[in-house]
Amino acid sequence: MKALILVDIQNDFLPGGTLAVAQGDEIIPLINKIQTKFDLVVASQDWHPENHASFASNHKNKSAFELIQLNGQDQVLWPNHCVQGSNGAKFSSNLNTDAVAAIFRKGMHKNVDSYSAFFDNNKTQHTGLEGYLKSMDVSEVYVCGLAADYCVYFTAKDAQHLGFKTYYITDATRYISKEVYNTAILDLKQRGVTLLTSDEI
Repeated sequence: MKALILVDIQNDFLPGGTLAVAQGDEIIPLINKIQTKFDLVVASQDWHPENHASFASNHKNKSAFELIQLNGQDQVLWPNHCVQGSNGAKFSSNLNTDAVAAIFRKGMHKNVDSYSAFFDNNKTQHTGLEGYLKSMDVSEVYVCGLAADYCVYFTAKDAQHLGFKTYYITDATRYISKEVYNTAILDLKQRGVTLLTSDEI
């Protein structure tokens, strides 16, 4: 079984959102087009409480994109985004979700961020995605969405570590920081993740 994981294609990560990824909207028509090539399509959804510890607004004298220590881990402080029940947390209305079999919410625990669609950043909370995919006899996963250098990267890294043959669709994602993205791509290659474009699927 071959599964496509749509990572966080939500309004706050798109142009006009509070944590917009440049040209993030450009990937949506492509993702809509490739969904038919897969046996299974699932999606992750950032779903933060308003008091989430990754929000700069919840730290005195701190600004967005500053780096702090949170539970012993480096944590980028973000603008408030994908707050539970908000319009910013909704999937883009341009994204075709008809084929999405299951949605896995992440970042719900206020004291730890969650980039990967599989775990939080401390690897203490599971979203249930691993068990779901394995119960469906999925052996190959293809990862796309937003943002390339954070949530898509961590999702692909964890998928490979969990034993799935993992593919990272380079033209179906966009990054926040080119420098962080380049480091992430190098790491994925070293871990055995296959990079490919949508035309190669």
